[in-house]
Amino acid sequence: MNFTPATLGNPATLVRRRLPIGIQTFREIREEGHYYVDKTGFALQMVAQGKYYFLSRPRRFGKSLFLDTLKSLFEGSQALFAGLAAEHGWDWSKKYPVIRISFGGGSFQTLTDLGHNLHQQLTLLEDQFDYQARFPDPASRLKDLIVQVAKRSQQRVVVLVDEYDKPILDCIEDADTARQMRDVLKNFYAILKDSDEYLKFVFLTGVSKFSKVSLFSGLNNLQDISLDKRYSAICGYTDADVDTVFAPELPGLDRAQIRQWYNGYNWLGEPVYNPFGLLKLFNTRAILPHWFETGTPTFLIKLLRQRQQFTPDLSRIVASETLLSTFDVGNIPVEALLFQTGYLTIDKFWQESGVLEIALKYPNLEVQASLNNRLLQSLTDNLSLPALQVSRLHKLLQAADLTGLKTMFQAFYASIANDWYRKNELARFEGYYVSIFYSYLAALGLDIRLEDPTSHGRIDMTVLFAGQVFLFEFKVVELEPSGSALAQIKSMRYADKFLGRGEPVRLIGIEFSKVSRNIVGFEVETLQN
Repeated sequence: MNFTPATLGNPATLVRRRLPIGIQTFREIREEGHYYVDKTGFALQMVAQGKYYFLSRPRRFGKSLFLDTLKSLFEGSQALFAGLAAEHGWDWSKKYPVIRISFGGGSFQTLTDLGHNLHQQLTLLEDQFDYQARFPDPASRLKDLIVQVAKRSQQRVVVLVDEYDKPILDCIEDADTARQMRDVLKNFYAILKDSDEYLKFVFLTGVSKFSKVSLFSGLNNLQDISLDKRYSAICGYTDADVDTVFAPELPGLDRAQIRQWYNGYNWLGEPVYNPFGLLKLFNTRAILPHWFETGTPTFLIKLLRQRQQFTPDLSRIVASETLLSTFDVGNIPVEALLFQTGYLTIDKFWQESGVLEIALKYPNLEVQASLNNRLLQSLTDNLSLPALQVSRLHKLLQAADLTGLKTMFQAFYASIANDWYRKNELARFEGYYVSIFYSYLAALGLDIRLEDPTSHGRIDMTVLFAGQVFLFEFKVVELEPSGSALAQIKSMRYADKFLGRGEPVRLIGIEFSKVSRNIVGFEVETLQN
């Protein structure tokens, strides 16, 4: 088939193409007329500027497709690149042997699982290159394969490793097994540095970035492009991609809503959409948590629960680049895990005494709403109730039914089992009650502003919704026995900054009791502009 810009992906024609949902094979996408967002310019840049690379991106972000694109490029499949950046930027006279290893399809619960997987992959590679293994262990087999393939082909070898960290992440809750997996992989990957003279290009991708000391000490020459602004859009779709390549899919959809729900992932450069979620949207034509529902963040939720995470803080974390970029088995900062798995992303950054500091946020409404709904289930040990209550909350706020709001939350706090309060240390403090209240509102995808600054102080929580302003102040009566929460809102004149908006401003003071484990004070007042 002859590939030209006119026959594949010319947005001006507004001809709908096939959606490459879940397809990770470059050849299939190009030969069968699927939409394709050209990432080959990034490939050219990488090859021109370096040799050893590492990239961390969340699941379902197109890492496997990019690796397969590299494979086709190095193998010299010129016809597949017609009309793309690589067509006239690559030396097609040379072809390189490619060794591709992927742990994406395996399930790793024991060290034996990893051994079987490595044996299977290496055997298939040895068959592909018509080579008989001479050594029993995986590291020696890989080294010998690289050397022999390079000698036979008279070309240096390309090595591509996909989901390099999956064997460790699959058993991350079993620290001893995870460390054993890490040590085996550490020896396996170390072979790559020792094979430098036989290698043309090396690229490893995964979800997480383990520390160089623990996993890459033998491969410390990797260039990490995870937080390189030049490569921020190496995986994912940009706004321009949506408006051009996917222009035929946009009629009938709310473009602003698409942006709010799915755009916003950022790695110090241009923000992008998650490809899987966007393609599912174009397929179903429905705004749903498409990406979030592909994988339950069980370990993440457990970790947040164990560490008694104050959920409002999730949307205002500030961390150093070093903290976000790496972790190890048994030492996993919540910030790094949330960032590397895609539940938080970069909001802004700055240099402070030579250290890059980064403020995080939810990437979009899909993640904000879905993660907080999952957190509610964990905070309350109830899998079904939160979703029903969130729907009701939306109607109550829209109608400004504050009496109904009070009743709903009182009933909800009363439904939480006594045993859960006993086990949860956070329940002793205001933070537990506020976490639940906040997560309910965040699960609606509302515009929430925490510790909202005014000229007189900081409002605990501001919510802008349905042409109304809701100002919330919280307190636990045992910790602050004097003065009501509503009185504080009024005495600090928190409403002043909103009086010029022409919208009703609703002041809501909520008081909790550690003894009754419920709302004991709920005062409201509405100011009309």
